Amino acid sequence: MLPSGAGPHVALIMDGNGRWAARRSRPRPAGHVAGARAARRVVEAAVETGVGTLTLYAFSGDNWRRPAGEVSGLMRLFRRYLAIETARCVTNGVRLSIIGRRDRLPGALCRAIEAAEQATAACTRMRPRIALDYSARDAIVAAADAARGALARGEALSRAAFAEMLGAVSHDHAPVPDVDVLVRTGGEQRLSDFLLWECAYAELVFSPVLWPDFGAAELASALSEFARRERRFGAVLSAAAG
Repeated sequence: MLPSGAGPHVALIMDGNGRWAARRSRPRPAGHVAGARAARRVVEAAVETGVGTLTLYAFSGDNWRRPAGEVSGLMRLFRRYLAIETARCVTNGVRLSIIGRRDRLPGALCRAIEAAEQATAACTRMRPRIALDYSARDAIVAAADAARGALARGEALSRAAFAEMLGAVSHDHAPVPDVDVLVRTGGEQRLSDFLLWECAYAELVFSPVLWPDFGAAELASALSEFARRERRFGAVLSAAAG
């Protein structure tokens, strides 16, 4: 488990790359490149603001429906991003991990993922996670299948045990806390199949800012909004009860 006092788990749905490019009469890939730069800014800002875990939704299981040229371009961009950012992560003491399926990713990208995870495995300052080919519903189904086998063997199944199975099917073997605050950029207000189990009690913050324009100030604003929320987890606060 993460050490006591670790910062919050922030999940980010990075939405708006295409619209950002369209508003500038530029091709969609230009928006994705700008979005990668925004990811770097936000990871660095999260380190400075004491975020414990930062999970970025980069490519969903449904994104394979996009045009083949756009998808292949994104795969190349992800590989370049990992190659460039791994050294920066080591310098900043952050442990990078990639969650989601890997059987549909290009081999070169899988090798880049493995290299990045190995290089940053000993880092402890913060934990950024990138969700690639990720679907929360597919992960839950796969974990439920694993749980069925455990139950057939007579093993007891707790929420914690199921969460471990969920992490295993998503290639995330080091436990992380549930999401504290989920931020979606670009003005849309939906979860889009992202971390459904982990967001059971997450505070939701929706930003109108398109992802390529999101940075340290916008992250600070979302965290300030989160700090103002009253979190009871189904209980009644003692002050309110009195």
